[in-house]
Amino acid sequence: MPAGFHLIIAAQFASALADNGLLIVTIALLLEQGQPAWWAPMLKFVFTLSYVVFAPFVGPLADAVPKARLMAWMNGVKITGVAALLLGFNPLLAFTLAGLGAAAYAPAKYGLVTEIVPPAGLVRANGWVEVSVVCAALLGAVLGGLLVNASVVQTLQELLPDALRGGSALLPSLLVLLMVYGLASLLNMGIPDSGARYPASAGSPLALVQDFWRANRLLWRDAEGGLSLAVTTIFWGLGATLQFVVLKWAADVLALPLDQSAYLQAAVALGVVAGAGLAGRWIALHQAKKVLPAGILLGLMMPVIAHVHVIGLALCLLACVGLVGGLLVVPLNALLQHRGFVLLSAGRSVAVQGFNENLSVLCMLGLYAALVAAEVPIVPLMTLFGLSIALAMAYLFRQSLRSVPARSL
Repeated sequence: MPAGFHLIIAAQFASALADNGLLIVTIALLLEQGQPAWWAPMLKFVFTLSYVVFAPFVGPLADAVPKARLMAWMNGVKITGVAALLLGFNPLLAFTLAGLGAAAYAPAKYGLVTEIVPPAGLVRANGWVEVSVVCAALLGAVLGGLLVNASVVQTLQELLPDALRGGSALLPSLLVLLMVYGLASLLNMGIPDSGARYPASAGSPLALVQDFWRANRLLWRDAEGGLSLAVTTIFWGLGATLQFVVLKWAADVLALPLDQSAYLQAAVALGVVAGAGLAGRWIALHQAKKVLPAGILLGLMMPVIAHVHVIGLALCLLACVGLVGGLLVVPLNALLQHRGFVLLSAGRSVAVQGFNENLSVLCMLGLYAALVAAEVPIVPLMTLFGLSIALAMAYLFRQSLRSVPARSL
């Protein structure tokens, strides 16, 4: 891998670790405040909203300044979100701030990888990136579970000076996450500049929005780009919703508390690490479409898991879900990045990708929150959810058999 690549991975890991830990800690904060259950998925909803609202602007921003520097700045914005929680602001408002930082961080991160890694190494590079993302999700869930564990919280409270005691019991947990974000910023500052430069974007917001929609149409209309974008859009909507589905299913069906339910997410993450590693090693860029049947299998596994009542079997099946997901998303994400880089620019293509994937997250989370608010039982909810994903993936697989590969591949 090129110089600086592993620093990108380390910085990404630290920032995503804090993101995932922050979600668990803030869910515990909502429970501490006595908020209704549907507020939990709304945390992810408002976090993701910035990806959609600011999509026309974050791509040009990522192309206008050195990407490593921008990543460090955006970690500073996430720190502001944590500080808002510490100061007692509404958790949804604080998560909106953190999401703003994450929205601009993503095109800088993926764009920088596309700039420094040649096309032949993109699947392998994406394997590394997705492994770091999923390891961060894995360890972030573990970290979040530890930071809301009663004995750990009590120990951290005892380490605080007297002046900081008396508020929320989770204050020291938030301070720990603040330090992790600070570490990520320091790592970002050590990443070398790729040297890539792009033409200046049109200055007015309206011109940026129009340019973004042209780029969005161009990527969707490309045979390889549109197909891979559709798959990754569905996958990331599924992944974000699955975080909350697993937590609620663990509580309702397996009767596990939050700190233990968070560890079930780790089983999915371990599977994704394995799947991403296998994909990065054995699947070349021109073979990416061959993994599409894995998406059908991914959807069909959800109804099976919904009816499991044994923790050991649940862990194995959740790990299998992660494995299949890793095999699916890494090659298609690499294909999407390659087509986006060829058709657009690194920052713009990732911004378009982020817009569509996070719009999917918003729609799926909004639907899930509505179903939870309507008190739909988790087992039929998971069954319907999984079968819908399987049908969508079957349709895309059928379309892929009719499409003509792009010549640039």
